[in-house]
Formats: sequence, C-alpha cells, structure tokens
Amino acid sequence: MSGAYFVTTPIYYVNASPHIGHAYTTIVADVLARYHRLRGDDAFFLTGTDEHGDKIAAAAASNGVSPQEYADRISEQFRALWPELLITNDHFIRTTDAQHVETVRTILQKVYDAGDIYFGEYGGFYCVGCERFYTEKELVDGKCPDHQTEPEYRKENNYFFRMSKYQDWLIEHIKKNDNFIRPERYRNEVLAFLKEPLEDLCISRPKTRLTWGITLPFDDAYVTYVWFDALINYITALGYPQGRKFSQFWQSAQHLIAKDILKPHGIYWPTMLKAAGIVPYASLNVHGYWNIERTKMSKSLGNVVKPLDLKNKYGLDAFRYFLLRDMVFGLDANFSEEALVQRINTDLANDLGNLTSRVLTMATNYCGGKTPAPPSEATGDDTLKLAARRAMVEYEEGFANLAFHKALMGTWGLINRANKYIVENEPWTLAKSAEGTLRLREIMYNLLEALRIIAILISPVMPLTAQKMFAALGITAPQDFNQAKAWGSLAAGLPMQKGEALFPRVKYEDNGSTGNPNGEVVLKKEVPLAEVAYDDFAKLDLRVGSIVAAEAVPKSQKLLKLRVDIGGEQRQIIAGIANDYRPEEILGKRVVVVANLKPTKLMGQESCGMLLATDGKEGKLSLIGFDKEPLAGAKVR
Repeated sequence: MSGAYFVTTPIYYVNASPHIGHAYTTIVADVLARYHRLRGDDAFFLTGTDEHGDKIAAAAASNGVSPQEYADRISEQFRALWPELLITNDHFIRTTDAQHVETVRTILQKVYDAGDIYFGEYGGFYCVGCERFYTEKELVDGKCPDHQTEPEYRKENNYFFRMSKYQDWLIEHIKKNDNFIRPERYRNEVLAFLKEPLEDLCISRPKTRLTWGITLPFDDAYVTYVWFDALINYITALGYPQGRKFSQFWQSAQHLIAKDILKPHGIYWPTMLKAAGIVPYASLNVHGYWNIERTKMSKSLGNVVKPLDLKNKYGLDAFRYFLLRDMVFGLDANFSEEALVQRINTDLANDLGNLTSRVLTMATNYCGGKTPAPPSEATGDDTLKLAARRAMVEYEEGFANLAFHKALMGTWGLINRANKYIVENEPWTLAKSAEGTLRLREIMYNLLEALRIIAILISPVMPLTAQKMFAALGITAPQDFNQAKAWGSLAAGLPMQKGEALFPRVKYEDNGSTGNPNGEVVLKKEVPLAEVAYDDFAKLDLRVGSIVAAEAVPKSQKLLKLRVDIGGEQRQIIAGIANDYRPEEILGKRVVVVANLKPTKLMGQESCGMLLATDGKEGKLSLIGFDKEPLAGAKVR
C-alpha cells in the first residue's frame, strides 16, 4: 500500500565547499527516497543551502565579493555536485529564495502575535563558528566543544523566542514517541539536556553588526538569527501554509542530520513548530561523523575528502556502496581509501561481480543465451527462493531501522548463497550429459532469478550497477519491490548479454611507505583474467604435497630446490620462494602442487611441478596450505 514519504537533508552552510560528510547525508537521503519509490510510496526529497549569517558575511568579505555573490558561488557547487552523484532530489531550496524569505517572515509574525517573541537584553558566550550562544555548562574547558575556540562574550538587546514555555511539552512528546529522535542514544542525549531549565532562544541580530539576513517583520532594525531562518526551509519547500505538498507530505517528514546539529533540530525546531501551531516532524534521524585517521574532518586540518575525487577515481556505485556499508548509522566511522579498495575487491568484484559473470557465462553457454522456462514447483529445489526471502526480510528490517549496513549484509547473504549454490550443483558437470539437461535448466533459472532480485535490492544504493544487471538479463520493464518478493517472475526467453566485468579488481599501493618522496597513492585497475571453461580447468591435476627436503639453488637468491612427496612419488620442484621461506622452516609443510605441469629447467635444475602461493603481509609470498592435515598425494578438488 503506497503512502507519502518526505525526506530531507540539512541545508548545507555555504561557508565552504562540499565534502564527504555532505555527500554521505545526501546519498543516504537519496537511497531512502529510491527505496520508498520501489515500495510504491509517493516520495518527496529535499536538499539545499543555508546562506545567511555572520560566517557567510565574513567569508564573502575575505573573498572580496558581496554575500549574495559568495552564496551564489558556493550554492552552485552543491547544486552541481548532486547530479554527479545521481542524487534524485525533487527540490533544491536556498534560504535567499524569495518564497523562503516570505515564509520565515510569516512564521515570525505568527509567533510574535501569539506573544511568544519578546524584546530583551542578553549576555552570553557566542561562538562565531556555530553562530549561537553557549551556556558555561556547555563549554569544554571554556571552549566551544565543536570548534575548540574560546567564544566571545556578547551583551546586546535582541528579540527572544519563549522556548522555555514548551520544555515540558517537548519532554512529553519525545517520551511518547520512540522514533521522534533516533537512534536512541541521541534521543537520550536530548532528554538529558532537557533535565536542566531551558533558556529562551535569541532569534535576532541587530543590523548595526549584521545586515546579511532576513529582516524581522515587526522591527526592521534587526535580522533573523540564522537557525530561526534555516530550519523553516523544510516547510517552505512544501508550500506552507496552503500548499498541496504541505498537507500531503509534512506529517511524514524524516529529517537527516549529523550529530553536530542535534540541539537545533531536536529542541529549537520542534518548539518553533509548536509555537506556530504546526505538528512536529515524524522523525529526526542522526548520524555520526566520517573521521579521517580517527579525526573529524576539518578544512583547517587539511583532511577534507572531496566526493568527486573518489567518484572519479573508483566509480560512483562503489563510492555509494562503501558509504552505506561501512558506517553504522548513528556511530562515527573511519574513512580510508584502502578500506574502500578492500570493499571493491571483496564485496563487489569477488562476490557480486564474480557471481554475475559466472551465471551469465553459463547461461549463455548452456541455455542458448536465453532465459530458460521457470521450473516446476514439484522439483522441490527452493534453496535460492528461501535465501531470497530471508534477504528481503533483513533488507526491509534494515531500512526500517536505518541499519543500511544490515540491509546490505542481507543482500550479500543471498549473493554468497548463490555462489555456493553453483559449487554445490556443478552445472558444468550436468552439461556433459543429456540426462542432466532438465536439472541444468532449473539451476540456471534459479540463478538468473536470484540475479534479478539482487539487482532490485541493490538499485537504491547502486543504481548504475542494477541497470547493467537488468540489461544483461534482458529485462527492460521497471522492477519494483513487489516484483522482488515474487519469486519466479523472470520471464522465459529473454535474450541475455554478457558485458564487461561489473567491478574490475583494484590494486591500492601507498607509495609513501616505500620511499616515494611525494607520498602519492597509486591506483591500478587490474585487468580481468581471461575466462576459461571448466573442462580446461579440470585438466589441472592439483595434489597435496609434503616437503621432505629443501636447499638453496647455487648462485640464485630466489630459488629453493625442494623434494616433495605427492603420495608414493617424490618430485624435484624448483620454487621462487627463497626470499620468503628458509629451507629449514618449510620441511614437512603440506602444500598444493600442480602435478601434471610439463617439466622445465630453472638455473640448470629440472623442475617437475609447481607450488601454489599468494601475496602475504609485508610483500612476502604465502604458500597455500590447509586448515586440517591432509594426506600427501590427495587430489585437491
């Protein structure tokens, strides 16, 4: 059943260019909007920029331009970034928009007429970076907790909003509505703050020191304080008070913010709404910081990560996937390019990419390049059907709780089960006999149907990859969440096409650790290996070998001469592992040997076989071994 869904990002302050923190919040909002559209909901997605206040005026002055020119320049950077990240926002609002200015003045006049705005004198500790007053209790060692700077003490006449009047109402509302602020840790944080008497909120600045703002409707000597201006954007965009969108979407409002603006959104905003006679938003959803080397990103520290750099370097879908998979919503997360590369190589290249490539290759070879007919229910093979059902339950639960990492883990459970299903059923063996044709087609249909469902589930996070998968499966009609739940919906006879690898493996090298004076990071996309048929692979005779003797090869720094028992027969094998193993430490070691390799000579020594190894730590090779003691000569399957 469809419904209204309204999701917002904070409107981003235009004192600096967009970074990965802005990208994360906006991508999360985009993923939520796409997910709800998949479910058939009427979703409205809002983002934009916050453009008034002290910091903007100061930044404009330092750049030698007017505040409006400066705001135009930075706002356009945000507006231009979102299409690059495939953000599907329905509206982009600016607080300098004429409609917004009028809405703010309407709300101010309404609250003023109700007696909840008064004129008075106030003295307090003011942080220019936060553009707000702090109480002494809120300061940490006398400094702003966010900017680590000592605030200025300011005393002046201003207008105040009677926020304290609504403290008891707000506490009761939060306690009655578990999802009003989530995750729970931030709900508890706001309630803890509300245990102390709530002060009234200073909502103006005299034009004698700041003119860059919205003039108060009841006193043209003052402009509106930036938060009383900025927060109202959420209803401006819906056409408050008479707009159709306001009546349709407001009560479903889901705000997404980072934890540094919890107080304005969790306390100022709901009390402002109450005073204006507007029902509160549905939920305030609070996430943590992306830290670099466990330190919050900061322009002054020079550790700001730019979204387009990562998108252009690694691909958009990989970037979006990493952000959703590696941050537990509500907690801080640590960003590193090395972790991003690891996700690409494991989750995307090895798991999803490998599954898609294997299934499409086999379906092309065994089914004539077209989807086989759905199998009869009487066959009893519901392995992947049940796995898909489990994945969708975890997926929906994850989204309901903003646990995006769990939703993706559920999807990867289906991917991993499908990869295992291939190994268990060996389609290549069934393809060798006419008797196996019926079972082969059943297996291939189940795998193709699993790919269809996987493509639907990943589409909110990785829309480009999902479209590639649909195209490869011959699917042209839109796929929604109801179709993901309908196992067996993949039509027979669709023409499949195997394209390039979805995610080529990426090699990450930090040359700074190997003496590179510039400390660059080198990115290399590994060329996908040529695929081989199973029949060709089966020609290899892999055996368990036990090393019974080892010595260095004269005049060689890399080679060891080994005598290897492969079950009643001993072979001499020359292996290039002298830099990685000493002869005495590998005696008795069980290894994997290519036993039917054509003999060759290395440094004048005959070698009758090859050992298998892989990259290990610190650039060393690691011989492939076994977790349990195998029999020498046993065939490796």
